[in-house]
Amino acid sequence: MRLALALCLLASAGFAGDTAIRLDDGVFRVTGWHAGGEPADGWSSLLSIYAGEGDVPALLGKYTVEEGTLAFRPRFPLSPGLRVRAVFQAPDGRVVRAVFEIPKAVPLAPTTRVERVFPSADVLPANELKFYIVFSAPMARGEAWRHIHLLREDGSRVESPFLEIAEELWDREHLRLTVLFDPGRIKRGLASLAEAGPALEEGHRYTLAIDRDWLDGRGNPLVGEYRKPFRAGPADRVPPEVSTWKIAAPKAGTTEPLVVRFPKPMDYALLQHSIAVAAPAPLDGTVTIAADETEWRFTPHERWAAGPGRLIVQTTLEDLAGNHIGRPFDVDTFDRVTKVVTAETVDVPFRLR
Repeated sequence: MRLALALCLLASAGFAGDTAIRLDDGVFRVTGWHAGGEPADGWSSLLSIYAGEGDVPALLGKYTVEEGTLAFRPRFPLSPGLRVRAVFQAPDGRVVRAVFEIPKAVPLAPTTRVERVFPSADVLPANELKFYIVFSAPMARGEAWRHIHLLREDGSRVESPFLEIAEELWDREHLRLTVLFDPGRIKRGLASLAEAGPALEEGHRYTLAIDRDWLDGRGNPLVGEYRKPFRAGPADRVPPEVSTWKIAAPKAGTTEPLVVRFPKPMDYALLQHSIAVAAPAPLDGTVTIAADETEWRFTPHERWAAGPGRLIVQTTLEDLAGNHIGRPFDVDTFDRVTKVVTAETVDVPFRLR
């Protein structure tokens, strides 16, 4: 959809009349001014885009120079009906300002749906840490907490079960939202757990409910509501150990998958990038997750070579309760907290057949 300038461009006195900020197909461009080398403070020192009025931070995005024209592409789609301010300050101090109204989308038949919710299993630990909600198309920002509910078996709502972060935790494409349970209702010994009680109780049944009227990136509602029923099992406070993993090694000379099976489900998103294959050098391939996140499969792009191999596993890999490799999520609150986070790994050997 082409986006039009709705309000007049305001230029400072003495500024060249043919210099303007344009918005076309979601990209802001400064026309009538030739962009040379990038200034020491970066392109953001010349062109900034703001959503809303008042003292708000500039939008995040990518700057490029296209045939001498400075362009800015926001990291996230501009929501229909949004009011956007653009400010260009030339190196000599002269300023151009523009205000845009993002047109509201023409209502269309809904096409966006919730494709999956992870974890996939229908029994989750009572100290479950998060959900991942995956959509078929980009979604609008700022809508999540009005449309996600945790229901008990009798249909009543669990009050404030989630950590309602203002900056919603979307992936870059706005297709996957991370929903965190309030850690205060998971970790033992905290006031919120004592006052409000746990969000999930062992043996009880719940439903994660997602409303149909949640708007997608085009301003349309979802095709329909989505419900994930599950039962809360025992809390899991035992960290995963790689020594318990079962590895089915492929035959050398083939492109059969290497299969790793876990004794309990692991975090879906972290499984995508927390395990690498070296045999003995790092290999490229395709990762797939199966069996309710208890199975990790790696299919190489080239044939396996005979001999020993190894998995390189980041210790930040978590199970469903947030326990890391070798470290539980629920630790003593008086444990020393390190200020520097290090990316540690462990090796898991295997031998090709």
